[in-house]
Amino acid sequence: MIENEHHVLVIFPHPDDEAFGVSGTITSYIKQGTPVTYACLTLGEMGRNLGMPTFATRESLPAVRKKELKKAAEAMGLEDLRMMGLRDKTLEFEDDEEMKNLVAHLVDELKPSLVISFYPGYAVHPDHEATARAVVNALGEIEPDLRPKLHAVAFANNTEEELGKPDIVHDIRHVQEDKLNTMRAHISQTARMLEMLEEGIQKNDPEALKWVNHEKFYTYKWGDES
Repeated sequence: MIENEHHVLVIFPHPDDEAFGVSGTITSYIKQGTPVTYACLTLGEMGRNLGMPTFATRESLPAVRKKELKKAAEAMGLEDLRMMGLRDKTLEFEDDEEMKNLVAHLVDELKPSLVISFYPGYAVHPDHEATARAVVNALGEIEPDLRPKLHAVAFANNTEEELGKPDIVHDIRHVQEDKLNTMRAHISQTARMLEMLEEGIQKNDPEALKWVNHEKFYTYKWGDES
C-alpha cells in the first residue's frame, strides 16, 4: 500500500511519460480508491518513432498517439484524462506565465493533495524541463500550509550525485502487468524497448526488473526554485 491521498494530479508533457516512470504508482492509487487526474500537455506528435515495423506516418502520428494515450489510461484504470492541446517540442518557448497559469487552474479546480511531475534541472528533455518549471512556479505561489506535495521524477545522469537517493520508492510489483500494459498501449514509441524489457524480465535481469518492480520519486525541496 502507498500513502493515501485526497486527489493526485499528474502532469507530464508527452504521451508515454507516465508509462515509464509512474504508471504503476497511478494504478496503485486508483486501486486504492484515490481519484487521479492526468494532464498530458501535448500529443507527442513530433515523436521520432513511427512503430516497429512502421505503421504511422508523420501526418497520422498525432491521431495514433492520441488513441494510444486513451488506451494507456484504460490500462491504468484512469478515468480523468486531460489533453491540454499544447504542441510537442515547443513547450520551452511557451510563455512561462501562461504555463504557470495552466497548472494553477488545474490545481485550483482539483485541489490535489499530491502533484506528480518532473524535477526541474534533472528531467533531460526541454519539454520536461518546461513542464517542471511550470509546476514549481504554480505550486510555489500557494501558501506552504495549503500547498500540495510535489513528488518529482528525476533521471539525469547526475541526479543521485546531486540530489542523493530518491526520497520515495514505491513497490509496484503487484501492478507489474498493469504497468507493462500501459507501456504496450504506446506501441508506436515503445516496441523496441518492450521487446528488450520483456526478454530481461524472463531472464530476471536486474536492470529490467527495476523498471517494473519499483518507481522512484524525489520530494521537491521548496526554495530550490530560487
